[in-house]
Amino acid sequence: MSRLDSVSRFDFQRFVDWVDYRIVNRSRRVILVFLALTLVFGAGLSAVETEAGTEQFAEEVPEEEAFSRISEEFSPSFAESTGSTQLIQRAPNVLTRRELLRMLEAQKRLADRDDLRVSSTASAASVVAQTLDEDAETLDAQITAVERATDRDVAAAVSANANNPRFVGLLADDFNPTGASSTATIAVVTHSLPKDEAASAGQGGESQLTPIQRKAQRIVATVGGDISVFGTGVIADEFSTVIVDSLIIVVPAAVLFIVLFLVVAYRDLVDLLLGAAALGMALVWTFGFLGLAGIPFNQIMIAVPPLLLAVGIDFGIHAVNRYREDRAEGHDVGEAMRKATDQLLVAFFIVTGTTVIGFLSNLVSNLTPIRDFGVVAAIGIIFTFFVFGVFLPATKVEIDRLRQRYPIPTFSQSPLGREGSSLGSALRVGIGPALRAPVVVLVAALLLSSGAMWYATGVGTEFGQEDFLPPAEAPAYLKALPEPFAPGDYSVVTDIEFLEDRFTSSQSGVVTIFLEGRMTDGAFLEELDRVAQDPPDTFLVENRRAESTSILTVLQAEAARNEDFATVVARHDTDGDGIPDRELETVYDALLATESGDQAANYLADDYRSARVDYRVKADADDDAVVADARTIADRFRTTSTATGTVVVFTAISDLILDSAIQSLAISLAGTGAFLIFIYWWLEGRPSLALANLVPILVAVTSVAGTMRLVGISFNAFTATVLALTIGLGVDYSVHVVHRFIDERAENDLRTALDRTVRGTGGALAGSMLTTVFGLGVLVLAVLSVLGQFGLLTAASIVYSFLASVLVLPSALVVWDRFSGNDPMVPLGALEMDVGPTPADD
Repeated sequence: MSRLDSVSRFDFQRFVDWVDYRIVNRSRRVILVFLALTLVFGAGLSAVETEAGTEQFAEEVPEEEAFSRISEEFSPSFAESTGSTQLIQRAPNVLTRRELLRMLEAQKRLADRDDLRVSSTASAASVVAQTLDEDAETLDAQITAVERATDRDVAAAVSANANNPRFVGLLADDFNPTGASSTATIAVVTHSLPKDEAASAGQGGESQLTPIQRKAQRIVATVGGDISVFGTGVIADEFSTVIVDSLIIVVPAAVLFIVLFLVVAYRDLVDLLLGAAALGMALVWTFGFLGLAGIPFNQIMIAVPPLLLAVGIDFGIHAVNRYREDRAEGHDVGEAMRKATDQLLVAFFIVTGTTVIGFLSNLVSNLTPIRDFGVVAAIGIIFTFFVFGVFLPATKVEIDRLRQRYPIPTFSQSPLGREGSSLGSALRVGIGPALRAPVVVLVAALLLSSGAMWYATGVGTEFGQEDFLPPAEAPAYLKALPEPFAPGDYSVVTDIEFLEDRFTSSQSGVVTIFLEGRMTDGAFLEELDRVAQDPPDTFLVENRRAESTSILTVLQAEAARNEDFATVVARHDTDGDGIPDRELETVYDALLATESGDQAANYLADDYRSARVDYRVKADADDDAVVADARTIADRFRTTSTATGTVVVFTAISDLILDSAIQSLAISLAGTGAFLIFIYWWLEGRPSLALANLVPILVAVTSVAGTMRLVGISFNAFTATVLALTIGLGVDYSVHVVHRFIDERAENDLRTALDRTVRGTGGALAGSMLTTVFGLGVLVLAVLSVLGQFGLLTAASIVYSFLASVLVLPSALVVWDRFSGNDPMVPLGALEMDVGPTPADD
């Protein structure tokens, strides 16, 4: 052993002794410092802001940036912006006289409210009314026209519009013109909004459309029938309320399970209250930091409290259990805590380091919420380390000293997994195979892991706004909950699925190409025409060209009906193909001065330096195929181009989610391995211990990945972090076992060291595992289904980590012990060099 190794370990041990001394001999000062810090972080709780929706995931995604620029650039700067509300009407036949009147009355009641800022309405009912009476321009007149008509008149008016695209487009795909019937229809209510408010509509938070559509829901309900209100304001509202409803259900259930299992683990009221107070302090520090740092609370961060509870419970049970073991050996309060923290602070430090690496591996993600989650979770784990590594032991020392002087009730103080207990016997199950055939156990574990990883290659990825909304049909157990736990009534996902199922099959989807450069270049319009030729398979075709809308199609349509403008086009068309190819700025100026000017502004920016082209695609086409074809079309342009649109943006985010999962897993594995090699070299002079430590982690990670495919869970915004988190949480279990084994092997033969390790540390791990599995498992009760998936996988990762640590890790430690050259009957400590005298306490 080198002099440098000895000095490094001496310095670290001196630091641990320095902390031990203050925990044992300056406990009141330690408690006061932590309470003061709690007040500081508590002040930040009021500053925590929430963020919901899908847009937070689209930040810095090129396709989304292009999509946003389209909204900003392609409209006249002086124009008033708008927002819209859809009224979805369902009935056996929405085209009967009675149902038409209901829809018209709903439109009228909304339009009559000044605070709803209704600028126009459109519906199939209005079309029918104006067919009955050409002069019925107002809603009052339209209602009168339908009221005076007979059922036969109404049916005739419906049939007369059978070929009217405007009318048919507002009806479901089961429209029967002969029978004048349809089971659903949509009305569109347009609202005048300040431009900045319209831009924010639907961004996942409160917008001006949210209160408007809330009021619209109450007003439309007075009409009768089955008419629902749908729009970005309703979506934004449900994005936010689903978080609150999930927390109202999850938090009490988590508290119930955690308290129940902590009672079993601690079996002492005072210790239980101390552990709960420490958990509360860790949460206050973490979320206070969130507010002070200005990091918004998003949906993924709902998982942060359970994760901190998982690690905090583990630390607390280990600290109390190890202290009780030392007390059971006859040590007084101070000496027992000094021995416990002397060992546990090192283990907690290793666990914290590796867990933080697991969380921070999410910083490689291109998705801002996942990066924020990684940072907040890592900070929370560091806070948990200090609270449970320093505050809880100091408070425990102070309480037990008070117990010696005052009659404070004391219940059980025996450690979990003690000699002779049923739990202790059960935990020994991995020792026999480890001592008899450790290599066989490791080979079996390796084959299992390899098979699970191969199976997991079939796990898919997905991303959509439905991930952040409550399911269309809430489970029966959620509906049965009493107030205030019962979730609210949600309609968005039901309406989205209804619209997709009943209305899109007769219509086409749209992808957009965003173009940047000199749109006044003489070849630009010719290029728009060239690119539209020979369209991909997923694009709709018209006259052997892709169906599209662009500045070129607007220009050609205006030229066809406006002779003066047609003359301008012909004057700037050198080859006579009807497409101008010189002095395009003059042509654009003339077009913007016509009746088509407003429409042209939707496809050409004011400065003529960017443009958009909308291509219609088949409604039943696969999203991945649509995106691939959209990008192919974008590549055909010589100017800078970006494929965008809702389907393109969501697919891009889905790809980034998979990339994040793979990258964070790779970095977490590499970082954890490097950290363990370094820390075991620094503290023990045995870097090879890291290999034994990694074995159960690999088993747990591959098992979780295989479980995802087995139960049909894809990588999404929530589950993308699971594999990296499995490493962080799995290390918690394996490090405690390895570090305890090192201590026990320094004083005992191999069999005794393993036995004391799996009973002592294994007992604490069992208590921690049960508590955290149920504490995290309650996430399956969340209204948000993807949060339930996250809770299920995280709970599974803890179970796998525990089982691997007590069943597989003992065999890895036996193999390591034998290959490291230790005599089976020679204590490990006999091979270590003296690192110098123990430093002074202070």
